[in-house]
Amino acid sequence: MAPSAVTFVIFDGYQTLDLAGPYEVFGKAGYDLLVVAEAAGQVRSNTGLPVLAERGIAETDPATTGTLVVVGGSGVQSARRNRDLVAWISAAAARAPRVTSVCSGAFLLAEAGLLDGRRVTTHWRQAGRLAREYPAIEVDCEPIFIRDGRFWTTAGVTAGMDLALALVEADLGRDAALDVARELVLYLRRPGNQSQFSVPLWSAQPADGDVLRKVVDTIHANPGSRHSIADLASIAGLSPRHLQRRFTKEIGVPPAVYVERARIEAAQRALAERDDPVESIARHYGFGTGETLRRAFHRIVGIAPSDYRDRFRTAYT
Repeated sequence: MAPSAVTFVIFDGYQTLDLAGPYEVFGKAGYDLLVVAEAAGQVRSNTGLPVLAERGIAETDPATTGTLVVVGGSGVQSARRNRDLVAWISAAAARAPRVTSVCSGAFLLAEAGLLDGRRVTTHWRQAGRLAREYPAIEVDCEPIFIRDGRFWTTAGVTAGMDLALALVEADLGRDAALDVARELVLYLRRPGNQSQFSVPLWSAQPADGDVLRKVVDTIHANPGSRHSIADLASIAGLSPRHLQRRFTKEIGVPPAVYVERARIEAAQRALAERDDPVESIARHYGFGTGETLRRAFHRIVGIAPSDYRDRFRTAYT
């Protein structure tokens, strides 16, 4: 099908990349783009970057939005108290063929009552609040984006670009999406059910000089090594029980969980960058067998290692 309209909704305190990322993807693919806000004119992001909203909601027919993209940002909590803005989003969503939110933009869709009974995602930091304040919504903070009927919700910032590429591929085909990905130096598509979590996100990191820093650095220097609790305790100069308690309290996960996540991330890099067989990667990074790696991948990443390799290497073919 031919590219259609995409309308972005912004507000004071929007997240710059929530707008700019998907805007670039859709723009490169030839869609007609429109940025709207409560009133036409300059709207400042949460970092102060001003963007021109071409129209205010009063001058924008809700029936002509095409795909509706509601961005997030620290200003979303104030924006959802704006009755006029929420009402316009509700009216536009009723007519739009697709309704999407980026990051915490899900709060605006939720406030409009559009997500009740739906499975959605948002930035992992905001997932608990979204679930508490809108109990009729099923919030899953793992995937980078989720589709539930006409409604698509995404995790933080760059996930909006992943979603935009997926929609371009759905509309215009794989070759068109690949052209955009190459132009913007992006992976063609991270699958929506891929986990948004990685070591820098799901764990705290100890300060330089802390004994736990030595432990963490040792794990990342050679993820495939034997990292038993006794081995790690020896590095820290602590008893195994003391290390287990302190690591879990300060890092946020037990040592064994941290080691597994670090191994998964190392395997992800190897799958994306090298042609080594899955069995070889599994042995090198401490999983022992390919089957063990596949089970861990499905549980943590949400897809098979072979699928991860195919999708992450696609943009370089």
